[in-house]
Amino acid sequence: MHIRTWCYAMLSLILPMTVQAQGEHKYLDHALPEAWQEDDSNFQQTLPVDDQWWKNFNDPVLDSLIEVAVRQNYSVLMAADRIAMAKANLRIQQGSYSPTLGFSAGWTRQQTSGNTGSLPRTTTQYSDATLSMNWEIDVFGSIRNRVKAQKENFAASKEDYNAVMVSLCAQVASAYINLRELQQEVEVVKKNCQSQLAVVKITEKRYETGLVSKLDVAQALSVYYDTKASLPMLEAGIIQYTNALGVLMGLYPQDARKIMETQKPLPEYVEMVGIGIPANLLLRRPDIRSAERLVNAQAASLGASKSDWWPKVFVNGSVGFASHDLDKLANHNSLTYEIAPSISWSFFQGGKLAQATRLAKAQLDESIRQFNQDVLTAVQEVDNAMNAYKNSIRQIVALREVVNQGKQTLELSLDLYKQGLTPFQNVLDAQRSLLSYENELTQAKGSSLLSLIQLYQALGGGWGIEE
Repeated sequence: MHIRTWCYAMLSLILPMTVQAQGEHKYLDHALPEAWQEDDSNFQQTLPVDDQWWKNFNDPVLDSLIEVAVRQNYSVLMAADRIAMAKANLRIQQGSYSPTLGFSAGWTRQQTSGNTGSLPRTTTQYSDATLSMNWEIDVFGSIRNRVKAQKENFAASKEDYNAVMVSLCAQVASAYINLRELQQEVEVVKKNCQSQLAVVKITEKRYETGLVSKLDVAQALSVYYDTKASLPMLEAGIIQYTNALGVLMGLYPQDARKIMETQKPLPEYVEMVGIGIPANLLLRRPDIRSAERLVNAQAASLGASKSDWWPKVFVNGSVGFASHDLDKLANHNSLTYEIAPSISWSFFQGGKLAQATRLAKAQLDESIRQFNQDVLTAVQEVDNAMNAYKNSIRQIVALREVVNQGKQTLELSLDLYKQGLTPFQNVLDAQRSLLSYENELTQAKGSSLLSLIQLYQALGGGWGIEE
């Protein structure tokens, strides 16, 4: 029978037994909310035009730190390696579409003994060269589904790379803001130390003139030294965040310290933030896009496991030359060939096929639930960050008034003390309160910027690579 006729006959027998995969899976258990819970003038329902959100801080140092980090961070480099591995796996799976070709050649010379029987000694030789082929025809989509699964895994690895980049940019920005916040707290402490030292000198002069007891001097010195004692822990925190920035940039700590020696104030940023609508998260957050790709990959794997229930069709063949005389090997009379289409159907494997399908179905269900969990977590993170940022702005406005009143209280209490109209305790209370207020204001500014960074991260802002 001609090979084409045989294949048509086999296909007409097998194709009616194929089954179609189930319809599209419903990823989301519940529809996303139409708007965010926070309704405030600080936010607008449009996404930022520029994904490089850190440039809104107008801080060249931060820009340069992130630029170095995305180039040298080892987590990013490992994510890029995982993309290369996923691409290689895809190419390996795509290779199943092509036939397997092999070549073999040999020469044999054999001589029999003339002393072991009635036959005389004989000498024979044999030479051959053969090109063979084995090709699986993907009738039921087993190879096609496995290739599709690897394509989705490859796409998911790209999204994982994007997620690493988004996280890295947020980590660098957060460490930088924490560092600048501590540096600003150091400046606050030093400024208060100078003010408190001036008060110490005032109490000493009043003690020397006999206007007050030495208790006032001792109390003034206690406040001064207590304030000064907070510097070492702040400086230790600065070193820790500097080291963290060094690791994020792929540098050793001593190299990072050289970069961060110059002190700078916290960036001033109180502007309207673009947040879009909840559905934008599905388009922007790389972790959600990666989860969606993994759902598609598991669906394709389920289809492949179902295809394994049905027969596999192969076409085997070979062509070559064989001859006893080496000089006649290339002669047309030495030509040999073989065409051997075949079908293989392992319809019973002790339940392995059924369990493989159940496993693939369970993995698909798990990936769908993971996708839904990621969406819920994303909405929660955005709502939390929006609420934190909005209230941090309100806190900053209130603390600025508190600091102004604290400064005025210190000035008034000190003037009254100089005139002998108020006890020194009022001055001490005013000094401690002012230091506390200024530290709270600095921390509130840092917390506001950190909340903004978390908001941009939750919205999926940052880096992206082409599909």
